[in-house]
Amino acid sequence: MEKHIVKADGNGAIDVNGQVSPVTYTVSLKQGKGHSYEVDIRLMAPRDWLLQRGFERDAVLVSQSGARIPVYHDDGNHHDDDSHHDDGRLDPADTISIELAARDDSCTSEVDLMRKYPEFDG
Repeated sequence: MEKHIVKADGNGAIDVNGQVSPVTYTVSLKQGKGHSYEVDIRLMAPRDWLLQRGFERDAVLVSQSGARIPVYHDDGNHHDDDSHHDDGRLDPADTISIELAARDDSCTSEVDLMRKYPEFDG
């Protein structure tokens, strides 16, 4: 059974088509299966900034550790046949702040985890 362990905030940068801006983000850690860890990464980015840089559905978060983590926009409309942008692309009608998220289950030890996510060491 998955167990919520801890949340932490980090400061990094968002990279959209080579254009970078500072960003804060939240990492949530859950114990995965066996000795693995599951990390959810979430951040909010200004819709207009993303659109001006040609954002479509994914960007790269440069985390505190320097790791480059792909983050994605999920508009929640994947099951809505009436959606005018159900492929995750942004639309000027979207909310002014867009949530980008990722899930990382590549850490198999606490050492791995702390190396990639120093945000949890605090």
